[in-house]
Order: sequence, then structure tokens, then C-alpha cells
Amino acid sequence: MNSPRPAVAPSSFPALVQTFFAEHLTQQRALSPRTVAAYRDMFVLFLDFAANQGAKSPAEIKLTDITPDLILAFLDHLEQVRHNTVRSRNARLAALRSFLKFAAHRDVTSLHVIERALGVPMKRFERPMLGFMSREEMLAVIGTPGSNWVSQRDHLLLGLLYNTGARVSEIIGIRVSDVILDSAACVHLHGKGRKQRTVPLWHSIAKETKAWLKLNPLLGATSALLPNREGEAMTRDNVTKRLALAVAVAAKTTPSLEKRSLSPHTIRHTTAMHLLQSGVDISVIALWLGHESPSTTHHYVEADLAMKDRALARLQEPDEAVQRYRAPDSLLEFLKTL
Repeated sequence: MNSPRPAVAPSSFPALVQTFFAEHLTQQRALSPRTVAAYRDMFVLFLDFAANQGAKSPAEIKLTDITPDLILAFLDHLEQVRHNTVRSRNARLAALRSFLKFAAHRDVTSLHVIERALGVPMKRFERPMLGFMSREEMLAVIGTPGSNWVSQRDHLLLGLLYNTGARVSEIIGIRVSDVILDSAACVHLHGKGRKQRTVPLWHSIAKETKAWLKLNPLLGATSALLPNREGEAMTRDNVTKRLALAVAVAAKTTPSLEKRSLSPHTIRHTTAMHLLQSGVDISVIALWLGHESPSTTHHYVEADLAMKDRALARLQEPDEAVQRYRAPDSLLEFLKTL
């Protein structure tokens, strides 16, 4: 008769955290280094806060210590003491919830504690209106390329940002081998979560890219398409500064740009809005931008007040009488009690 197998002791909290980072995030989910760093920052903040609250060192903390009260106190600390936005607060909570869901599969004895902790909700907030440029403003920012190397690179940089709607990390990550310049010109973008997508290129951008590669014959297949003066890929800060210079020049002929606060991400919003206003389906725009869910892309619909006005004009003619639905008395009485 076989003796019963001894129960496997649940992993300690420090062991769970280490496995979460070393295996779950980096190997199983293959998250980008930036995303892993964001999770790490959350844990550092949370463990420091928990240690100060309960006088326990991070190594002594247990899953049972992660109560809804502790989580809510931590989130309040982020907003009131560290002055984090609600969006940042929710991002920290999302990272913590991801760990708790992972821990639930590794330590079933703590399921009841984890379920309570997972009940802490995200905080609702008013989403700010998305900023974007008109077509005239965008074309003014792109401008006309000068004769020097930097000017021609910046012109292609801004044109590619507008054409693709790419994130800064995606645009500076483009290698020469990522660009296809045959009859079906396109560029392969390496997006968030190591996801890849392909975006078609306008004929003018494809032509300019060919000229750029001809001007830079030493760029190999693995070279950055848009390098800095040292031949390395541009940085986020570099792109932001080049855009600021382009906006300053454009503002001289386009006064509406003078007081605008524009970032490279504004160009991404601009691409999305112009696609939407041109009649492109929302699901296609979601694929174009690399959104995981089309619901993310719906924010552009909310931002386009001009589109709302046109939709309202189509709803009924001004001279037509409004046909209103009249509910039965019983329904009206029910609604009045709510």
C-alpha cells in the first residue's frame, strides 16, 4: 500500500516574488524590459510602504499581510504623499493584482486572502481630451527638408511618425531590415509586449526612405534606420528635442502652434484622428496603432468634437418634429422611484 504523498509547502512570499519576475514576467509573458521595470518599481514602493506600516522587513512579509486595507492605504499614499495621478495609481494596482493572480496558482492556501485583495477596485477618473494637430499644423511641423544630414533625418523621422502613428520606442527601434521598399512598401514595428505589426508606407515616405539609404550607404541591415551622429539609435529625449525644434520653426508660419504643448505621442494621436476623420474603420485604426483592444481606440471618437457635430446634423433635419418615445405609465413610475 502506497503511503500518501506529503503535501507540498507553499512558497514563501520572497520566493513567489522572485519566481514572478524571473519566470512569469520575463519568460512566460515575455514582457519588455521597460514593463518589467515598472513592475519592479511598484514592488519597491509597496514593500517599503508595507514595512513602514507593519514594522516588518520585506523578507518577513507574507501573502496574508496583503489585505485590502493595506492596499488601499498604499494607493492613498501614492496619491496624497507621492502626488501620483489616478492613472499612475491604477497602473500600480494593476501590477500588484497581476502578482496576486499569479500567487493564487502557487499558494492555494491563501486563496481567500488573495480574493479579498483582488476586490480592491480601480479608481475612476476623467480622461483628459486627447491632444492632436490639424493636418495643416502637422504638415507645418514636418516642414521641408534642408540640405544637411540632420535636417533630412529629422524630416524622415517626423514623416514616419505621422505615417505610422508609431510610439517613440517603436520609431527609434526601426532597423534598416525592418523597411520593405518594393511595390508594397511597409515597415515592421516592434511594439509593446514584444508584439510586432506591419504598417504600409505612403509613396512619398518610401521614396524619401530610399533616398535616405542612398545617402547613408554604410547603414547595414541591423543598423538603426534613424541614427544619431554617433551612428547609434536615437533616444526618446533626442526625438522629443528634435520635435520641439521643428515646432518652434513651424510656429513662425503657423501661429496656432505657438502655445501648443506637443510631444511625439501627440503625432500618434494626430495620425489616429486623421484616419478616423477620413472614414477608416475603428478596428483598422486599432490594428494600425497596435492597440490590444479596439476599446482603447474609442477615445479618439470621444475627442473629435467636430465628428460629433456632423453625426448630430445627420440625426435629424432641424425643421423635422422630434418623435419622442412615450413610456407606459407603469414604466415611468418605476423609473421615478430609482
